[in-house]
Amino acid sequence: MALRKANKTDKTDNTDKTAKTDKTGDTAKNALTAIRVRIAQLVWLLFLVCALFLAIGALLIALDANKENSLVEFVLDGASAVDLGIFSRNNGIKDFSGSNADVKNALFNWGLGAVAYLIVGRILDRVIRP
Repeated sequence: MALRKANKTDKTDNTDKTAKTDKTGDTAKNALTAIRVRIAQLVWLLFLVCALFLAIGALLIALDANKENSLVEFVLDGASAVDLGIFSRNNGIKDFSGSNADVKNALFNWGLGAVAYLIVGRILDRVIRP
């Protein structure tokens, strides 16, 4: 009977050692997962803010907002900075002419840029997130 008790004790000791090793591995894995989730959230937030600058900038151009206002100027400068030259309202993907060309250029090019930022941001979020 003493042997049976000793065997049971040996089995539980081995199980405890394995459980401690697994807990350490799980903790590291959970920490890595948490870091990847935070990075994915930050990337998504960055791309969302860029898309918002473009969308609000296009809306301000369409509403003919006062460009002398410091907030309007800040948004339009931010939108010009994040349009990457590809979605520029002056020389973008599509260049409209005629009446209201400036409004059409802003709505089309910056709107397309906002959609592109949202799509690329969501794709990167899904790639980074575990």
